[in-house]
Amino acid sequence: VQLVESGGGLVQAGGSLRLSCAASGSISSINGMGWYRQTPGKQRELVAVITSGRVTTTYADSVKGRFTISRDNANNTMYLQMTSLKSEDTALYYCHARYCVDNVCQGSWGQGTQVTVSS
Repeated sequence: VQLVESGGGLVQAGGSLRLSCAASGSISSINGMGWYRQTPGKQRELVAVITSGRVTTTYADSVKGRFTISRDNANNTMYLQMTSLKSEDTALYYCHARYCVDNVCQGSWGQGTQVTVSS
């Protein structure tokens, strides 16, 4: 599974951005996808995840009510709609997919897209 993120950029505090993650490869083997973010000197942290099949979503407390994760299965793309952005949302955002083939599960990461929120 290969992942390519897009949609990052510079935005003022209070503004909005939508990130996209295009997946290719063994799409049918994906059972969950998510967004993570990382700032220099800190560990990568979960932002939001969405499962396949019986779709469920989970959000970090820091983004609940402001961010929305979704998937467009027809276009093999996952989105992260970010609203009411804060300076602390500034980070490199990564797309992740968990996939299983022949009962062996692993993860795949995109290259990251930078989000910078100016105050």
